[in-house]
Amino acid sequence: MAKIVAVCTSEKAGEKKHDIGCGLLKEDFGLEGDAHSKAGWHRQLSLLSTSSIEKMRKLGIEVGPGDFAENLTVDGPELVLYELPIGQRIKVGSDILLEVTQIGKECHSHCEIFKQVGKCVMPHEGIFTRVIKGGEVKTGDDVVLV
Repeated sequence: MAKIVAVCTSEKAGEKKHDIGCGLLKEDFGLEGDAHSKAGWHRQLSLLSTSSIEKMRKLGIEVGPGDFAENLTVDGPELVLYELPIGQRIKVGSDILLEVTQIGKECHSHCEIFKQVGKCVMPHEGIFTRVIKGGEVKTGDDVVLV
């Protein structure tokens, strides 16, 4: 079963996020205190798989959860996030419900990782969701498709 391995936030957009271990996801808003959280838009929360991070490590760059500005880092080889269809619902923990709204994103100004190695996984493998039902999210929470 897939699990949350990091809950990450940043105060400013365009910077790496740091793992806070747990946080509050607010319905139709995102992660409380995160720069990208905003009511009424489709990219309230971002998710990235540990397998995507591992791809960058194999290129020789030291990266970890939050370095790609994702809010939730998910571990689970059976769950390929970037292959999920738009509209797919994801249950996190016992109460949280997310809905996939976008796969990948266009990078207007390349991040530091891209500048270092000429490649970044977030534009192709990161996903974005809306928070349908909020609650407390924490490291170790189960992640299942519904």
